[in-house]
Amino acid sequence: MAELDVTPRSGTPGPAPPHPPETGAPTLENGDRLTRCEFERRYALRPDLKKAQLIEGIVYMPSPVSVVHAEAHSAINSVLGVYAASTAGVRVADNATVRLDLENEPQPDVLLCIDAPAGGRARVSDGYLEGAPELVAEVSVSSASIDLHDKLRAYRRNGVQEYVVWRTRDQRIDWFELADGDYRLLPADDAGVVRSRVFPGLRIACRALLAGDSAAALAELQKGIDSAEHRRFIARLADGT
Repeated sequence: MAELDVTPRSGTPGPAPPHPPETGAPTLENGDRLTRCEFERRYALRPDLKKAQLIEGIVYMPSPVSVVHAEAHSAINSVLGVYAASTAGVRVADNATVRLDLENEPQPDVLLCIDAPAGGRARVSDGYLEGAPELVAEVSVSSASIDLHDKLRAYRRNGVQEYVVWRTRDQRIDWFELADGDYRLLPADDAGVVRSRVFPGLRIACRALLAGDSAAALAELQKGIDSAEHRRFIARLADGT
């Protein structure tokens, strides 16, 4: 696994102070409508902020992270991290800033991308990811309306091939695949397992994850990692095809 050379602002954000540092410059506030360039400029002036995203030109700053969100985030991160560690040519990143386009700079919970030399679309520039990663995963507790609407549209328009949304309140994991310019749900098998079309061997045991059984989810993933399709994928990545 190759670690992305990124410097994300991650962790559990506390409540923002009532006023930004006295710089005399414009501040960054939830709901601001900004270009990506202006968003980055104002964000740099707020070192007290741990996470802010620009989605369709609007600034979103989440509330403090709940245990429910953190546990789901940790579980999906473990699965994707083990897959990346077992797949030369695939990168994983947690809460990395992604420059999608001039109106979108999200900070996904977890992402997977293929190395550029191996055919991936995203590039690292100035310590940040430029372009669309192949897979993005978001955990939605109070942000489902954003994750399933504005953010979904931004990811779809920019060509994110697979988009996973874990809706904790609904006890549901939606795995979207980009096909013919639109997202469609990938079906789970009878055991509640969804298999990636972009990352052969990546198997997400949704039923196990929703039940809090990370051991079972990792065991199912290992079956995919040990498969012939995964070995063929690694060979293709090595060839840059």
